[in-house]
Amino acid sequence: MRFEEAAARLAGLATWEGPLPDGPDVLMPRFSDGRLRSRMLAEPPASARPAAVLVLVFADPRGEARLVLTERPSYDGHHSGEVSFPGGKAEPGDADPPATALRETAEEVGLDAEAAGVRVVGRLGTVWIPVSDFRITPVVAVAARPPALTASPTEVARILEPPVGAFLPGAPIEIVDRTIGDWPLRYGGYRIDGLHVWGATARILGQLGAVLGS
Repeated sequence: MRFEEAAARLAGLATWEGPLPDGPDVLMPRFSDGRLRSRMLAEPPASARPAAVLVLVFADPRGEARLVLTERPSYDGHHSGEVSFPGGKAEPGDADPPATALRETAEEVGLDAEAAGVRVVGRLGTVWIPVSDFRITPVVAVAARPPALTASPTEVARILEPPVGAFLPGAPIEIVDRTIGDWPLRYGGYRIDGLHVWGATARILGQLGAVLGS
């Protein structure tokens, strides 16, 4: 997808009427042992901690729309080695989710929002991560110029810049069966640079693709 087309469609987020389109249903984890989907996989409790991620769309040298994702380092804890959008938990000094997303992205990948001409255009649906109890607001932005990014060695193993077209409706989705804790789960995800992208990140990507493809 061309950047100009993606930016024009995303500009409509600010005035979108009604609910946003959902991404592919298969991206939502399901119990694979025949149980009905647990409400706790989809609905955040009031105690969930607020966080925000930046869904940044920019043009590559050929004018194609691309996104910024990160591969997390390997460590002993939740989300080790996973692919995610840059972002993190809200801090007391953050005015709103866009402030959180931009601050965290600057810390993780060195984004200079002013230099790249970053403009926030809207938000996607809130996503809850049960295992870490974060309620994530995906903040959508477009960059007038390709951002110059540098990975923080303590937070990012690699910066990924996949094309937006990889997440449009009809894009390939890989199904995985996996046991997490005592949950036997089946879920879909996207394949990016040899990595399986699933969970909250895949669901955000799927909804972004649905918005762009609507």
